[in-house]
Amino acid sequence: MSAIPLSPFEKKTRDHALVISIGFLIFLPLGTLTARYLRTFTNRWFWPHAVVNLLISGPLIFAGWALGNQANDFEEGFSPRTNHKSLGTTIMILYIIQFILGTIIHYVKIPIPLTGHRPPQNYIHAILGLVILALSTSQIHQGIYTEWPEATGNVHPVPQSAKHSWLALIIVFWALYAIGLGFLPRQYKQETAAIKANEQGDQIPMS
Repeated sequence: MSAIPLSPFEKKTRDHALVISIGFLIFLPLGTLTARYLRTFTNRWFWPHAVVNLLISGPLIFAGWALGNQANDFEEGFSPRTNHKSLGTTIMILYIIQFILGTIIHYVKIPIPLTGHRPPQNYIHAILGLVILALSTSQIHQGIYTEWPEATGNVHPVPQSAKHSWLALIIVFWALYAIGLGFLPRQYKQETAAIKANEQGDQIPMS
């Protein structure tokens, strides 16, 4: 059966899966790790983080989402009401909210006395980022193990290498992120020192 060429729908769905997986499983986690590690050593971490998460991940994610929608134009495509598509749209909305929130945090500094120099939106931004990563990995898992077989009839099964890569990338990211959390004391110490050195002590020098 592997000698049968891919149908137009399969090609479009394959491209959707490949592009959006690169965005969500490689570059978006890379942008998260960039912030997690760089901010423990320098206060110039924001732009590397923004470039990876917006200028690199963003186009891939939006292109992958568009390819997924284009796949529905084929008669053999998904029903517009599938959970996979609904969750995909939800993740895209959360990604846009995350981008807006990150921009506000960087450019609008609002010190909150009850929380020290780190306002609540900073924590919301971090938590939302991890939620997006968790949802996207689940979404890709569903695409690999459920959506592809059901929509295509599994004439061309997803190769085991793709499934192994999905698992490996998740393990690597969460392991590196957990290790990065060990640098939090250094990060907080550095931020406290920066605040004391700032001539206007009520401003937040780091996002």
